[in-house]
Amino acid sequence: MELDPAPSATWLAHAREGRLAYQVAPDGTAVFRPRVGAGAWAISTGRGRVHATCTVRPRDGEPYDVSLVDLDEGFRMMSRVVGVAPEAVRIGARVQVEWEGDVPVFRPVADGDDPAGAS
Repeated sequence: MELDPAPSATWLAHAREGRLAYQVAPDGTAVFRPRVGAGAWAISTGRGRVHATCTVRPRDGEPYDVSLVDLDEGFRMMSRVVGVAPEAVRIGARVQVEWEGDVPVFRPVADGDDPAGAS
């Protein structure tokens, strides 16, 4: 297995191209956050489900959502769900990644919707 000496840089390069990358360990397990020696790179469909959610209410500023999202490929990441009020984000909701610059955020989609056009 070839080691990626700068996995965070590799991840960021994918992100800047609008691709949600993760690594696959030799045993087939999805690995996220990027790590040296974690395995080959793969590209996620960006689809998943909200595992947990929290509304943050800062003293100064608007409330926002922070969620854990279980991606269909088998890894979990922390992000935000956008496009709905923070209080409207529901555990189990289907979501699709979109990008704010090189930061992945998620938008709710109906079960069965495939915004990426893949089957």
